[in-house]
Amino acid sequence: MNAPIIDRDIFFGNPEISGGQLSPDGQFISFMKAHEGIMNIWIKKFDEPFENAKLLTYSKRPMYGYFWTHDSKYILFVKDENGDENINVFAVNPLEVFFNDRLPESRNLTPLKDVQAQIQMVSRINPDVLMIALNDRDPAWHDLYELKISTGELTLVQENNDRITGYTFDWDENLRIVYQTDEKGNTVTLYKQGEQLTPIYETAVTEQAYIPSWTPDNSAFYLVSNKGDLNLLTLFLMDPATCEITKIESDPEDSVDFGELSISELTREIILTSYTDVKTRRYFKNKDREADFNYLLAQFPGREISYQSATNDEKKFLISVWGDKFAPDAYFFNSETKELIFQYTPRPKLKEVEQFLAPMTPISYPSSDGLEIPAYLTIPYGKDSQNLPIIVLVHGGPKGPRDYWGFSSTVQFLANRGYAVLQPNFRASGGYGKEFLNAGDLQWGKLMQDDITWGVKYLIDHGIADRSKVVIMGGSYGGYATLAGLTFTPDMYAAGIDIVGPSNIFTLLDSIPAYWEAGKAFLYGMVGDPNTEEGQNLIREASPLFKADQINCPLLIIQGANDPRVKQAEADQIVVALREKGKQVNYMLADDEGHGFAKPVNNMAMYAEIERFLAPILGGHYQEDMPEEVAQRLKEMMVDVDSI
Repeated sequence: MNAPIIDRDIFFGNPEISGGQLSPDGQFISFMKAHEGIMNIWIKKFDEPFENAKLLTYSKRPMYGYFWTHDSKYILFVKDENGDENINVFAVNPLEVFFNDRLPESRNLTPLKDVQAQIQMVSRINPDVLMIALNDRDPAWHDLYELKISTGELTLVQENNDRITGYTFDWDENLRIVYQTDEKGNTVTLYKQGEQLTPIYETAVTEQAYIPSWTPDNSAFYLVSNKGDLNLLTLFLMDPATCEITKIESDPEDSVDFGELSISELTREIILTSYTDVKTRRYFKNKDREADFNYLLAQFPGREISYQSATNDEKKFLISVWGDKFAPDAYFFNSETKELIFQYTPRPKLKEVEQFLAPMTPISYPSSDGLEIPAYLTIPYGKDSQNLPIIVLVHGGPKGPRDYWGFSSTVQFLANRGYAVLQPNFRASGGYGKEFLNAGDLQWGKLMQDDITWGVKYLIDHGIADRSKVVIMGGSYGGYATLAGLTFTPDMYAAGIDIVGPSNIFTLLDSIPAYWEAGKAFLYGMVGDPNTEEGQNLIREASPLFKADQINCPLLIIQGANDPRVKQAEADQIVVALREKGKQVNYMLADDEGHGFAKPVNNMAMYAEIERFLAPILGGHYQEDMPEEVAQRLKEMMVDVDSI
């Protein structure tokens, strides 16, 4: 039995409710819900129905996220302007909606143009205070400020004239650690005593280290590092006064990097550690929390549990119940009484058709040099694993991010249209150790591309893939991998979909934002140093633009006009090159988006075009109908390539 076509709105339209959070005092629930097509923050009293919630914000641009201050007095949210990633911090008083019959004011606490705000610390001791970093003085470097939420008053704490890239505060909210990165990308951890900064730890550009928290008495900090001979990120304890380091834990299965350190803000003791391999493994140190978690797992067999938010007393929680082929649900959980109350389903229409969703299966295969590549494979509902059209869905990054097991709207949408989906965690993907991470350096278009290509060969050799019906698709680095796949292995693919992907690594490096200055050596380590002849040769060889004549199949390019990372020129120049060579290229450009699409109407238009593009090539299903506003937006975003 084949699955019916599931309306793309169920996958990509606004969820009915999402992002629920308990106020720290437990009296309110805030959540995201659409207002005039854009997800905004709403609020209700805990014991009220969601239908009685009041609109709290009126934003015309989707937010990156929001959170409560610890005293439940303010909700803070962050957003940019049309995708430019110059993030501002806003504050709103949630209680005003219960006393005034009007929308409360959302105050921009960082009303600076072309400046990016970074939140460094949210105070518990004085909840009216944030520590934020701003690059208002020098676009390349962020100075540290104290921000008073109630008044918007900014006080300079530390001017950054020394390539400082981060700040760490202890439990008493004292600045104790400063990170400094040199021009080679090496990072020095500096211990702050008064005005004195003392180097206590150093990592190379090919290593990682960070401080997730402190011991209860602030005498030592936890350190996660893969310095030196270590391959896997490991949890240590370090005394900053003596520099003594003690190993606490690494992956018991010796498979993946250290993952999460969860610590109680009440007792300051470790609750659990976790490691994410195929799925996430948790190792509880607190028996009560372990009992709670196991109790929840027993209530929802076959599902995964995630904690979304908690009250200050750490007794009441909002949890998410989810899986790879299940519509997620949100519940309230009282750990004292074991009371479990259903709250909402973000996409209730998805639940009505979830019997037609497809499982995501972990697989692995050897690459061209024998390196084992972990991946996920999703086979469409009702289909045998034989001779299927394939979408190779390549994640972005590339160094550090990875694909995870779980529900994915994009994967399930493509599977519903009749396509098997391969998600390769190619070398340079994060979580699998330092050697795997750094194995991608200087391998753009080479071994990194082989990791994708050999995944396709694996599916062909096992009879899963129809070799004539393979499409490569991805965003950011995944967009680059799409162009590289069509350029360097043109006989492998029937088509490609490049979403905000770079075509020319020279221009990519020339146009990076000023505040990426600290990461230049890291970038050069991945692709080559454009200031050296050797680096220039590597970059030219890896840039699809210079071999565009080798592309011989249809290509869809999708771009945001305000993208600060992969600028519009990256899309324009490959479109022009293909047009001049008489190649088939379709071009979608959103004038109100950046590095990926945030607005639902744009997303809906993008996926409508993606499935229209794929259907004649792969023979899959295509939902032709769409809301009028989506059809209009799609028409506006499609570019006449002759006009470029």
